Amino acid sequence: MEPLASKIRPKSLKEFVGQEHLVGAGKPLRKAIEDKHLFSFIFWGPPGVGKTTLAKIYAKSLNARLYELSAVSAGKDDIKKIVEEKDTLLEQRPKVLFLDEIHRFNKAQQDFLLPFVETGRLTLIGATTENPSFEIISPLLSRCRVFVLQSLSEKELKQIIVRTKIKISKDALDWLVALSNGDARIAITAIENTHRLYGKVTAKNLKNTFEHAFIRFDKKGEEHYDTISAFIKSMRAGDADAAIYYLARMIEGGEDPKFIARRMVIFASEDIGLAQPTALVVANEVFGAVEKIGLPECAINLAHGVVYLALAKKDRSAYDALRAAQADVREFGNLPIPLKIRNAPTKLMKELGYGKGYDLPAGRQENIPCRLA
Repeated sequence: MEPLASKIRPKSLKEFVGQEHLVGAGKPLRKAIEDKHLFSFIFWGPPGVGKTTLAKIYAKSLNARLYELSAVSAGKDDIKKIVEEKDTLLEQRPKVLFLDEIHRFNKAQQDFLLPFVETGRLTLIGATTENPSFEIISPLLSRCRVFVLQSLSEKELKQIIVRTKIKISKDALDWLVALSNGDARIAITAIENTHRLYGKVTAKNLKNTFEHAFIRFDKKGEEHYDTISAFIKSMRAGDADAAIYYLARMIEGGEDPKFIARRMVIFASEDIGLAQPTALVVANEVFGAVEKIGLPECAINLAHGVVYLALAKKDRSAYDALRAAQADVREFGNLPIPLKIRNAPTKLMKELGYGKGYDLPAGRQENIPCRLA
């Protein structure tokens, strides 16, 4: 059965709601669609705000052949198949690839995609919830324009909900709009599921639907932060089993593996530090493996690193020393640096006493005060 969100998806800009800064009169994406301008671009914005819909409207305006892939499951072979697919002589239409969650493509996959975009054999529309500057290789990003999409306003969400043609009480509407956090897909799916289960869409029925369906609303919301917190604290406590469990929850919930790997690199210095300096090396290697391999296999690399970090000895002295020094800087400002340890590159500075008396004989370490515990 076709989902309600798909059934009521706008077919033209006239039906589209939101993103006025892009599709309003005279705005860049509207002009590109109206002028049938063929070029590659990236949609960057939160989920459920119209990225897929706008890609479809754009491809339709060009009479292009639209191919839809998700970077979570797609690979080089899928790209190759699209590129090699032959058109009939009567159907020489441009090929537009809509690649959802493009940030999930690793560097090698993006490198493979690049020449097809560069030569125009494929027109790319990437969609991502992550900052393209960090997630997309520079050569590919330089060949794409980036359009930033915004969360839908309450007014816009209500306009979309009305289009479902399912009766909903005012209190249920207000509750759903607040909970959806600017994501139209969440709102439409909730209404559809509630109507199917209970018939009437009331606030109580909506709440029951969410509870029983275990719907995850926003990966950037409370659960996102609670889970990463539990993950870090499990490693800090040396509980490898618990850390692996929370790692699995994040992976199964669709968390970006690079986000997890970044937190592991931070953890290696913050919590393990001087007790086992090789932890930072391991964490960085895990991060590199995640970038090169991508899901699903990089989950194995993450698990390897998680167990290593969890079981490593812990020492926060370097971290604590940094925080104490930062507190001093904020409290006392830029205190004068003693002349003895200042740089003295000129004759005048030497005459003024810069560097005077500083001497570090061979084989002797100078004792420099530090707040290392």
